Amino acid sequence: MMKYRERITDKELHRKLYSSGAVLIKGAKACGKTESAKQLSQSILQVDRDDQVDALMNSAPKRLLMGDTPRLIDEWQVQPKLWDHIRHEIDDRQENAQFILTGSANPEETVKMHSGAGRFTIVEMRTMSWQELGFSSGKIRLSDLFEGRKIDIFDQPTDLDFIVEQIIAGGFPSILNKNTSQAADLNRAYIEFLAEVDMSRVSNVKRDPVKVRSLLRSLARNTSTLVDISSLEKDIGAKENRGITRPTVYDYLDALNRLMILEDQPAWNTHISSSYALRKAPKRHFTDVSLAVAALGADKTSLLNDVKFTGFLFESLATHELRVYAQANDANVYHYRDASGLEIDCIVQKYNGDWCAFEIKLGTGQTDEAARNLNRLVSILDTHIKPPKSLNIITGTGISYTRSDGINVISLASLGA
Repeated sequence: MMKYRERITDKELHRKLYSSGAVLIKGAKACGKTESAKQLSQSILQVDRDDQVDALMNSAPKRLLMGDTPRLIDEWQVQPKLWDHIRHEIDDRQENAQFILTGSANPEETVKMHSGAGRFTIVEMRTMSWQELGFSSGKIRLSDLFEGRKIDIFDQPTDLDFIVEQIIAGGFPSILNKNTSQAADLNRAYIEFLAEVDMSRVSNVKRDPVKVRSLLRSLARNTSTLVDISSLEKDIGAKENRGITRPTVYDYLDALNRLMILEDQPAWNTHISSSYALRKAPKRHFTDVSLAVAALGADKTSLLNDVKFTGFLFESLATHELRVYAQANDANVYHYRDASGLEIDCIVQKYNGDWCAFEIKLGTGQTDEAARNLNRLVSILDTHIKPPKSLNIITGTGISYTRSDGINVISLASLGA
């Protein structure tokens, strides 16, 4: 049996569990929710596997909640009514750390559920970061960047071949101890099951697997961009020779979001002393960049031959990493773009307003341009906005150091929480 690999969210999970009656772990299928929950649970109910669940839900639902605590309720959304039963049970017991709920899909909006406020806390879980996989030393911590500390020189560059291999392999725990080819096979199977089974099962609505695949390929082609619904509709028609109506695109995107396959990156909402309007549309990303590769059927050779597109995939990978590390620092990840064309790939902002800015470049040849963009952003900030705690450029193939202008250049292989 494989030894459990510690996750960055473990500390947050422990803290929130013992601060509330129950904690809900949200994340895409196979990202590691159940294994993390098992490290803290004393009994388990597998809602999607236990044959008694249906009968007991109709006759004695409270029996499903009986067991040593914390009790793990795995794939709870299969029986959404469990939510209210758990809520009442927490009220009756008046104790913390009673239940851990895991789910790989959000229930339909039509399902009536009362608020879990005051009883439930939430932990969002993503696929494994480079720090968790052991590919990053984590020597340059996001927490230090929020302190504005300069970084030491770390000569830990990675080569392009390795980066492409990790983009293909991704961060699902199932790829541990697998080579790139084996990981690619698993990721393509994930996409196939998504198209053939999961998209229809999520709300018991039959969805056309061929159209699902077309939409997934279009989303993959537009990874890390501000593509809107009409652009997706046109792209599918032009590239796939297959028409998909706008209502179908909306419906399928909603299902993908409920399955937590997509994770939009919202625009940074701030006041800038500029005449240019801010772009409010989100950037689109897969929950793991490897799914974009799998949806396209791309391989190492094709990605090495299209470095521009691989740069977008690398941006999606680095955004995923920042999201994992930001969550550990009580922060969220945004993007900035205005009508003048100024774009900053990631703004990481804490709830108290502290923020850091990041440009993301696959190679080192564009660091000067990235630095100009970061400095231009600072120059148009309104005076009442907090100045950034740090300005940073994440690279794939370079070393880590602080430039003479104070901007940090950080290898992804050095970045951590």
